[in-house]
Amino acid sequence: VIEDFIAAAGVARGTFYNYFKTTSELLAAVAGELSDEVLDVVDPIVLQFDDPAMRICAGTKLYVDIATRYPTWGTFLTRIGSRHAVRGKLLDVYLTRDVELGIATSRLTVSNALVTRDIILGSIFFGIETVLTEPSHVHHIEEMLYTVLRGMGLKEREAHKIAFSSLPHAGMVSGPIFSALLSAPVDTGEKKTTKRTRKS
Repeated sequence: VIEDFIAAAGVARGTFYNYFKTTSELLAAVAGELSDEVLDVVDPIVLQFDDPAMRICAGTKLYVDIATRYPTWGTFLTRIGSRHAVRGKLLDVYLTRDVELGIATSRLTVSNALVTRDIILGSIFFGIETVLTEPSHVHHIEEMLYTVLRGMGLKEREAHKIAFSSLPHAGMVSGPIFSALLSAPVDTGEKKTTKRTRKS
């Protein structure tokens, strides 16, 4: 409830209402800021690739990887939902950019960038939840991306190669909100991620 946030922040009720009308607005703002902090780390790696299909895969895999290394954030992200976490935020902007590039260059044989973006975003959020709750599925994200790439027109062998390709490590997220997260869950997540990457 609002009183919990006011007490934790040490601010007056009026100060809270100067910025947010409800706790939902506050949580949506936090989710969006956290997602953008992650993209500040992920997108420079994504832009190393010219191929839009590779960009989509790289961005997705790195985003999910960070969600598993920071499971507190990953769980929060799936609970708050994509509408609050990414609508109009950097993940939305960058993913749309790469899908539109793929269509413009005929790399992707799809006709609607927004539909394609929605399919990928839905896969990302459900994929994060599956990886966090069913850790035995070590290749879940790769298989998910393989299926998405096949749906976007890539041949079987190429889709598999891109989906299972190795990527640079995204490193730590040092944004003002992420820096406050506990480090213990990060260590556990890194071990899981390393194991999954090595197998792929």
